[in-house]
Amino acid sequence: MAHAASHTNRLAQETSPYLQQHAHNPVDWYPWGPEALNRAQAEQKPILVSIGYAACHWCHVMERESFENEAVAAVMNTHFVCIKVDREERPDVDQIYMDALHAMGLQGGWPLNVFLTADAKPFYGGTYFPQGNWTKLLTNIGQAYAGEHRAELEQSAERFMEVIGKSELAKYGGHNRNEAQEADYAALETIGVAPETGPAGVSDDEFKLLVYNLSTNFDRERGGMNRAPKFPMPSIWRFLLRAHAISGSRAVLDQAVLTLREMAWGGIYDQVHGGFARYSVDGEWLAPHFEKMLYDNGQLVSLYSEAFQLTKDELFRETVYDTIEFIRLELTNDEGGFYSSLDADSEGEEGKFYVFTKEELRGILGDEEPLFSDYYNCTAVGNWEHGRNILHRRETDEAFAVVHQLAPGVLPEIVASWKQKIMAVRATRVRPGLDDKVLTGWNALMLQGLTDAYRAFGEPEFLVMAEHNARFIEANLRDGAGLFRTCKDGRASISGFLEDYALVIQAYISLYEVTFAEKWLREAEGLTEYVLANFFDATETLFFYTDSRAEPLIARKKELFDNVIPASNSIMAHNLRRLGRHLEKAQYTDLAAEMLRQLRHLVVKEPQHLANWASLYAALLRPGAEIAIQGPATEEFREELSRHFLFDTVLAGTETASELPLLKLLPTPTDGRTALHVCRNYACQAPVYSVPDALATL
Repeated sequence: MAHAASHTNRLAQETSPYLQQHAHNPVDWYPWGPEALNRAQAEQKPILVSIGYAACHWCHVMERESFENEAVAAVMNTHFVCIKVDREERPDVDQIYMDALHAMGLQGGWPLNVFLTADAKPFYGGTYFPQGNWTKLLTNIGQAYAGEHRAELEQSAERFMEVIGKSELAKYGGHNRNEAQEADYAALETIGVAPETGPAGVSDDEFKLLVYNLSTNFDRERGGMNRAPKFPMPSIWRFLLRAHAISGSRAVLDQAVLTLREMAWGGIYDQVHGGFARYSVDGEWLAPHFEKMLYDNGQLVSLYSEAFQLTKDELFRETVYDTIEFIRLELTNDEGGFYSSLDADSEGEEGKFYVFTKEELRGILGDEEPLFSDYYNCTAVGNWEHGRNILHRRETDEAFAVVHQLAPGVLPEIVASWKQKIMAVRATRVRPGLDDKVLTGWNALMLQGLTDAYRAFGEPEFLVMAEHNARFIEANLRDGAGLFRTCKDGRASISGFLEDYALVIQAYISLYEVTFAEKWLREAEGLTEYVLANFFDATETLFFYTDSRAEPLIARKKELFDNVIPASNSIMAHNLRRLGRHLEKAQYTDLAAEMLRQLRHLVVKEPQHLANWASLYAALLRPGAEIAIQGPATEEFREELSRHFLFDTVLAGTETASELPLLKLLPTPTDGRTALHVCRNYACQAPVYSVPDALATL
């Protein structure tokens, strides 16, 4: 970004590329921390907190219009202590002030601009403000706070604090059934059905209601949920794969497959280079908001890999391979860490790097342009702004080949040559900005994606990337027994949040299950013990988002709802269930069930906002098996087993002997054969000696 370099503020010292983007604004920015908060207290000045992230389009617009403007900056500096926050580095701060905005009855989004009293309590806020409105607002609030209206603003802040300070469980009534649910249960009971059955009170009838409540929002034509903008929301579709696994329902599988196909054909997916954008602004997955985030792509690799295990659809295989290749080329550093995101904008225009006019395509492809434009639905008037085209597909390769009378096998070669030509042209364009900070939780999501892809495809390169990344996390992001949140240029900072711990634990358990390297299971156990000691709230049997040793904020929050990343509490509940079974720790599995029990009624009522919890519901309703493999062919058996979608199955193995609870009591095969032991509820069946035999018992 072009800046008048005549100014340099404190943000120049920060690790966040987003904060560094604002280092030469004339605004006297502070990073979040004691220096700014103490100054506000000392001078009794109100605080302006402005929150965004590097790939955020409207954040850039507001910076250009207001924060780079000397006159606007002067108003900000006169009236306020100004704090800039990267929401990706400080999700704890973002969470609290986003909550405040909702308490004010306003729609959330970024940039998030919130006005606080001198003791950091919020009294007014909003998202993007055009320059004129912004200057007027700053002046009005600044004068009101400095003059006779300060007491009113402080009273209003106290009212918002009551809402923010309330526990999420109390606010959303996790275990309280509402009247409509009471009617549902009364109806079930009158026909002689007792709904409370399994652990946490899960039941088949309630699960059917959960799936029905989710299905009322499906877009049955174009996949996804029935509204625009459309976000990929991987945890919803991963839940459907699990619901299909326990119910055999074709309808839920079809909805997931429809969604995955439409996304992979859409403009939200980079047809030439792989990788998904954050969301589509329309209901057809055509026009993306062009930024590409690591967390989406990690989860989508998991989703498409699992869908491939169930369907063997080649489109899903290609999507996984191309997305991982995009991550490898664009978002991976030399030590194996993954960068955070690519910007939506280049040369100040959103999407400019990715789109083409028909004329440009003619210049690139010559005689092949009409066939290319048919395949990718490009037109002379353009399917997007300024006569430009977003490449997207509308039919299978087979159908396209038939229409165009192409011999089988010819089309993939043609498409590959087209992609090379388009990539060669892209290589000459100005690239979108890269956010090269490394976030612990997001890295773990990509690590999890790589382990899921390795399970599905057995591709050695995926495991190489996964192990490289796990070693990077251990070398750069560990803080003693705990974790840091972020690092950049070899400098780690900020204590990890529950999200970081939960996602790393999840990925390490998965890495153990694809390598049987026990180190990863032991690391997962150590981190789980740290979380129980430093994040757990015994009164609600749920986990706080922030470490007990972190700097206190105006409220200590819990994350309950599964959003674009699943809630850290739901991930932690899954972890406790998996790890408890690996290590035979009943206190872990019991806690997982108790966590779901707290939220069960809410999960049934609002499954689209609690889809990862819904997957835990499915697991407690139809628990999977523990499979222990022992003998010389352990690795071959693991690979063959892993190709299948094994719902809620825990996998352990060793070629010789092991002290892990699932393995240490197994009889060693004496005849040189490799044995598979399928166990449920602490009891194992007689060993079998082939993977098909083991699958038959599942």
